Amino acid sequence: MASYSQDLSIVTDGMQTSALAAEDPLVRAVFVSLFTWRRAAPDDQHDGERWGWWGDNVSQFTSDQIGSRLWLLARQKLTTQVINRARDYGIEALAWLVKDDVASRYDVTVERMGVDGLAILVRIYREDGSVRDLRFDNAWSLINV
Repeated sequence: MASYSQDLSIVTDGMQTSALAAEDPLVRAVFVSLFTWRRAAPDDQHDGERWGWWGDNVSQFTSDQIGSRLWLLARQKLTTQVINRARDYGIEALAWLVKDDVASRYDVTVERMGVDGLAILVRIYREDGSVRDLRFDNAWSLINV
């Protein structure tokens, strides 16, 4: 599992802050969902280890997994295909938001930032009608730790 020694910035509703200092439980939950390593699927290409959070092995719900498979993109070139996979992995990692009634829906957008950067934007539509925007401008550096 990755360890984060750098300041992890996040833009939440237009305000930049440190992801590690975020006090909002929703922000922390989205951060954990995206940047904790989910176990690789049996058909994923990886370098021998399927990794993943150990707790997924003992969960009483087989479909209940923590994290994302973004780590599978580490050390790959930032191609359109990789950007599309990052978006798919983000959508997969945040599916629990709707399943657990935290949000009515959510959108994940992934965009290239220059030559070697990737940003992940998450828009969460809450049941009360409010909308929450989270932007991880340094997502590529978090994936490639």
